Amino acid sequence: MKRLLVVCGPTSTGKTTLAINLAKKFGGELVSADSRQVYRGVDIGTGKDLPLGSKIRYPWFSKYGYYEVSGVKVWGYDLVDPKREYSVAQYLKFAKYIIGDIGKRKKLPILVGGTGLYIKGVVDGIPTAVIPKNNNLRKNFETKSVDELFDVLASLDAIRAGSMNSSDKKNPRRLIRAIEVSQYLIDHKDTFNRNTKDLMDILFIGLNADKNFIDEKIDYRVKKRIDEGIKSEIEKLLKGGVNWDSQSMLSLGYRQWRDYFEGGVPQENVVDEWKRDEKKYVRRQLVWFKKDKRINWFDVSAKNYSKDVEKVVEKWYSSADVQEN
Repeated sequence: MKRLLVVCGPTSTGKTTLAINLAKKFGGELVSADSRQVYRGVDIGTGKDLPLGSKIRYPWFSKYGYYEVSGVKVWGYDLVDPKREYSVAQYLKFAKYIIGDIGKRKKLPILVGGTGLYIKGVVDGIPTAVIPKNNNLRKNFETKSVDELFDVLASLDAIRAGSMNSSDKKNPRRLIRAIEVSQYLIDHKDTFNRNTKDLMDILFIGLNADKNFIDEKIDYRVKKRIDEGIKSEIEKLLKGGVNWDSQSMLSLGYRQWRDYFEGGVPQENVVDEWKRDEKKYVRRQLVWFKKDKRINWFDVSAKNYSKDVEKVVEKWYSSADVQEN
């Protein structure tokens, strides 16, 4: 059976550092599950933290490249131009291929990140992710209000409409996508295959800490990213043709700077908003991950927590080896 180690949890809990150490110990390679790190040149604000001067490498057998960090291959960075959109379906195609290849090479794939939808898609499958865009439908609905869009969705799929949170109900892009999916399922109800889940032996490691600990980490990381030159990185992206409405620039750590560049808002205001939004994002991540009872949680503020993680992984990894032999 295929094996997969998942390291997940909210931002600023040291997921990548832990995953790299586990990869060294158990012969693994990392696959990023971060919807912001897929964009080329969107580096500082997304926390890629790549070694100075490192370059992406493309093996002969793959169109996807990897970076090497502390001797460990890290896949999933720089998958797309920052001027382009990137969908969950595109990510799942990439992740399925790379995880499969890592396994074929007798290495342990380690899926690491805080984008819950990416992780859910890899582990459980999201069949609706493969539903294509309907440009005609999108054009017909682009001028409608969010209330009108919600009414249309409710008429097509009342359950889907009722399950949307307040943020999604106010987001026209997400409402139109929901309408698109619902209409497709109605039109293809006899042929649509909902079973996209692969059979895998999966261990979930979740990292967390108390609110004050994470808040302090976020404050430190925001300051660090400013010192590293986030403003210069944004200027370079804008000069390269990326605009503020690009999907990449809607990421945390980027969209907060728009009024600074366009309206002269003081940097202090940007920093405060950035920190606030990062902390709100942590709460949303925890709501998502806490629903998954398969996750083994560890407090990163506890002494020697990483050793406790290693013991759990060692037990799982050894038993998996026995089952395969």
